Amino acid sequence: MAIPPNPLNMKKQTSKIASPSSQDILIRETLRISAELASTPLLETTSTSSVRFICCEEIDGRRWKYVADTDSSGQFKNNSFRSLSLQTPKPPLDQLMAFVTSYVVPEAFPDSVTPSYVPYMTWRALKHFFGGAMGVFTTQTLLSSVGVSRNRATPGAVAINWILKDGAGRVGKMLFARQGKKFDYDLKQLRFAGDLLMELGAGVELATAAAPHLFLPLACAANVLKNVAAVTSTSTRTPIYKAFAKGENIGDVTAKGECVGNIADLLGTGFSIMIAKRNPSLIATFSLLSCGYILSSYQEVKSVVLHTLNSARFSVAVESFLKTGQVPTLREGNLNEDIFSFPWKDKPVVLGSRVKDAFQDPSAYVAIEPLFDKERYIVTYNPSKSKVHAVLKDQAKSDDILKAAFHAHVLSSFIKSLNKSKVSSWKQSEDLNLNVMLSVADLEACVADSCKVVTNAYWLFKNKVHEQGWTMSESLLNPGRARLCQADNR
Repeated sequence: MAIPPNPLNMKKQTSKIASPSSQDILIRETLRISAELASTPLLETTSTSSVRFICCEEIDGRRWKYVADTDSSGQFKNNSFRSLSLQTPKPPLDQLMAFVTSYVVPEAFPDSVTPSYVPYMTWRALKHFFGGAMGVFTTQTLLSSVGVSRNRATPGAVAINWILKDGAGRVGKMLFARQGKKFDYDLKQLRFAGDLLMELGAGVELATAAAPHLFLPLACAANVLKNVAAVTSTSTRTPIYKAFAKGENIGDVTAKGECVGNIADLLGTGFSIMIAKRNPSLIATFSLLSCGYILSSYQEVKSVVLHTLNSARFSVAVESFLKTGQVPTLREGNLNEDIFSFPWKDKPVVLGSRVKDAFQDPSAYVAIEPLFDKERYIVTYNPSKSKVHAVLKDQAKSDDILKAAFHAHVLSSFIKSLNKSKVSSWKQSEDLNLNVMLSVADLEACVADSCKVVTNAYWLFKNKVHEQGWTMSESLLNPGRARLCQADNR
């Protein structure tokens, strides 16, 4: 009698035989069902609620879609228009960073500003941090010196001293504002000089602790210095921010820059309050903070890339052109600019000089003047002052003044080479009585050679300057007001 096959065994055999294909089918079906389950809610919502897609929008990389509900006739329901975020919620830390960034970074950053914006704001923040920290110690010292903490003075006397101190500072601010024109062409040098004055003022305020009986004169002097520094900072702020703005966003760049400064100042103040509770050495603490402040200030102005050629950057450009035949890029020219070349410092080249300053004696003028018949300026060298002077004629226009400045730097280069050769021959001959001062003949020959070079070189220099993106203007070179005019024969 035949034994019927066991259904269970047949099922096992069948499953074993069909195992590979069944597993593939099972995987595909699982994926299909998962996909349907994932999309079903949206489809059901669309079908039951009659949600209609309207449009999409994007703000700072974040996207939304707009939808609205419709009734059975296809009309939009009232108050059904809404937006749905297409982004997953950000972590709290990212949301906090986005919130802070909206206050300290201009819109469309970094495309809305130049590359030099980030290093400038970094050093500016550090400078304000150190400045805020020093402010706690100087204020504490002033209050102690005036007698607030030790009850040595009546409230009325304290108020009068404080008002006089502030009044002296305002007077100093008004007097220094007369130098406003210099802020346009030497703003880096003046900005750094202003920060040095700010440090000096803070040092004078600390000195009131050593001489409380001299509080009023010391506090007045310190406030004058700090107010002069404030005028310098305020006057140079806009041109610097303008150099960072790529479009018409100067207001945004300025606002965010000031916000960075205020935040850093508050952080510095809080840091100083914490360390002040431990009664550290006042001199040591102030010295460290001052070093940080001055270093940050120097790096701050060095990081600014300006497109204009003032006297210092013009000298860098001409010197590079005479040596290499090329004009430095905007970044190279700004990095090589001498920040310590303050406006009151004597310079080897003077533009717009008076005749009595330019010529040592009339023979030099008579010998050199014919070389410039076709020019609207005269360039010469005064050995007694070791300076090259450019005397401007009354017909001189903007381009004539720029050419005179270029010619003066060329002549200065020639004079340096001639002096080096004379000093070298002097050392070789060991003649201690040899006079290395230029004679009129040597000067005339040197000026004549410079005229030959400038005739062709100036236009090449001018083209190279514009190729690199520099902007030249005679007002940025700060020429003197003296002009050589025709004699009146009346």
